[in-house]
Amino acid sequence: MNLKNLFCWVVALVSLAGAATAQIRPDTAVQITITGVPQDEQGQINGMYPVAAGGTITMPHIGAVRAVGMTPSAVARSIEAAYRAAEIYTTPTIQVIADDRGKPNIRRVVVGGYVRRPGPVELVNGMTLWQVIQAAGGENEFGSIKRVILRRAGKQRILDLRQSQFKEIQLEENDSIEVPQKSWSGN
Repeated sequence: MNLKNLFCWVVALVSLAGAATAQIRPDTAVQITITGVPQDEQGQINGMYPVAAGGTITMPHIGAVRAVGMTPSAVARSIEAAYRAAEIYTTPTIQVIADDRGKPNIRRVVVGGYVRRPGPVELVNGMTLWQVIQAAGGENEFGSIKRVILRRAGKQRILDLRQSQFKEIQLEENDSIEVPQKSWSGN
């Protein structure tokens, strides 16, 4: 191996090491992938998550997780530990990839009704209906995910988010989501 090739290898290894230890910044996004859980549960978690100015990402079932100033692998370990501690998943394996190209393409959708934090939610490309509702804190004790209303381009759909195919619907800018109140029968 000549000196030029050796230099290229050293530069490549240093670059990879730097990427592995790079810290996550606010107003960026991270790609999160989970394995070690049932297949239908993976779709609820896999995706892009915006890093809020406050330094957290909002994960389904466990809420806010600190991300800013941490490496992607440290965030992954933190999320895994939170799912185990909450006894939601026993053997999750999380992969976190930081998008360090600056602010992602963020738009907003509005989530209303019976969620914990109604109002605008930042929509990162690829976010699903389920992920956006979770970003709004999820349904509150009075909310029903059995009859979620999605309004898009003047049309309205009522969706049962207990069914995985509806959880996977990717949202678009200007969509509006409403989580209705449970009926007297609890639906």
